[in-house]
Parts: sequence; C-alpha cells; structure tokens
Amino acid sequence: MSVPTPSDPNQSDEPRLPARQRSRWPWIAAAAAVVVAAGVTIAITTGGDEGGDDKAQTVRIGVVDASQPYWKTYTDLAAKQLNVTVTLVNFTDYSQPNPALRQNQIDLNQFQHVQYLADYNVTAKDDLQPIGATAVYPLPLYSLKYKSPAELPANAKVAIPNDAINQARGLLILQSAGLITLKNGGSAFSGTADIESKKVDVVALDASQTAGALQSGSVAAAIVNNNYATSAKLPQTAVVFKDDPASTSAAPYVNIFVARAADKDNVTYLKLAELYHDPAVEKGVQEANAGAAVLRTVPPAELQSLLKTVQDQAVAAGK
Repeated sequence: MSVPTPSDPNQSDEPRLPARQRSRWPWIAAAAAVVVAAGVTIAITTGGDEGGDDKAQTVRIGVVDASQPYWKTYTDLAAKQLNVTVTLVNFTDYSQPNPALRQNQIDLNQFQHVQYLADYNVTAKDDLQPIGATAVYPLPLYSLKYKSPAELPANAKVAIPNDAINQARGLLILQSAGLITLKNGGSAFSGTADIESKKVDVVALDASQTAGALQSGSVAAAIVNNNYATSAKLPQTAVVFKDDPASTSAAPYVNIFVARAADKDNVTYLKLAELYHDPAVEKGVQEANAGAAVLRTVPPAELQSLLKTVQDQAVAAGK
C-alpha cells in the first residue's frame, strides 16, 4: 500500500501500532438476536484457565463469518494444541456481538476493530476489552481516470462513505494522500465539518454508492470498502492510495479479539487469541480476503491503551 506520512511519534496522545500490523448501532435492542451457525460447534480442549489446570472448558466465540474455512482450521488446531471445547456463534448483524458478550451469551468475540469497540463502549457505557490483534484491512482510494492523488485536478469530486466510522477513516486517508487537511490533525471521529483546507471537493455518500458513483463518472475518485469494491469488480490497478497499517491514522482499525473486562487476563482466552496467528489460520484468512489482510500481532496491554486513547477521542468528539 502507499505509505502516508505518520504523525509525530512523540505525540503520546495519538494512537500508534508497532510496525509489522455506520452510524450508530442499536446496541442493546439487538442483544437477543443471536443466530448460532449450524455445524460450527467443535469439541476442543484448552490447557486450562487462569488456574492453569487441564480441565476441559467450553468457550463461545461470537463471529460474523463462521462459514469461512479458516475457522474450521482454527478449531481443529485448538483441539490439538489447547484442549478446549469451542462453539462459534454466528451473528447476522454487527450490532449484535458486543451486547451478547456483555450479557454473557458468549465469552469472546472477533469481528470488529478498535475504533468500533471504542464507539460501542462510549455509547453503551460498557467496558469490553481487546485481548489480541488479528489484522488490518486497508481502505483504498480508487480512480478510473487518474493514476495518483496528485493527478486529481483542483476541485475534483471525491466520494467517501457517509457513516460515522468509515467517514472518519476516509477523511484521514484523503489527508494522508495530501488532498485535505483536518482540524487538529484529525482523529478516528472526524467529520466533513473538520476539513480546514482542501484541494478536492469531498462528497459523502452511502458506502454502497461510492463504487457506482466512481463507475458512472460522477466523481473522479472514491473511497470504496473492500466488499463493495469486490461486488463492483473494481480492478486493483485502479487503487491510487490506501492507508498504511503501521501509521498512526490506521492504528484504530486493527481488528481484535474482545473479552469482558473481568476476563482480559484469562489465560485460555489469551491463547485462543494468539492461535489466530498460526500459519495455517493466517493462510486461510488471506485466501478468504484475496490477500488484502495485513496480519498484526500487538500485545494486549498496548491494545487496551490504544482503546482508551480512542475512547477519549470519542468523548471529546461528543459521541
């Protein structure tokens, strides 16, 4: 990916990750809408909980993609290496797994990045905690006419998603690409009102419409989420910029395993988070995402510190 200039590493109030890597949800109302994916309950064992004994456990992990083959690889390895009984609980909507974790319907979840969790915790007044990193998925800027951000003419229209989370990330990417500047350098909760200067006109659209606007020629460039880019068959050669997973601005978008605060030091749960980085699992993750995943390992304490920073930003932004 293109590498944006990272913020000053000495600014301790900004989130950073070590190099290697929608609007409001109805959090509480959706809690009961749990759908257990058929055929994903696997008998496995773990090497014990915080007490370190060998007693078999059942660990319920909430996901949104239980049908992906890499989860079968993951559960098979857990059976051989950790001696745990794991049940994958599949959810049909991103608003569901965090309330389910809060209400003890599941033990862990793995579907979100740090910013999403921070937004949830502040909104729901919860204290869920990250215990392991998985990957960052770069968010690309596409153009079908121009080869680089610098080629975009003055006042060209550039589309970004209009939901709260992707809009902020899109704006940070445009800033890294040298197309806009944001008030106070921007944050994971910036909006279009925070644009201080610009070389292009930013157009906020529903995320599902950004690819179509690009293809119709109504915008010169567009930030397009990976799933919509795939559906629209946008070529990789049309990617002119994307965020650097090792940069300050991309730090809040590392995906994570999440536990209740009381369980953040649970040895079994920590081992299950680490297991995601077994080479066989990582290979499956890349196959499922066409090689777009930038796999990351970050210590839990660093993730928890990052979460606090992003939550503080959310509060400051009035979320």
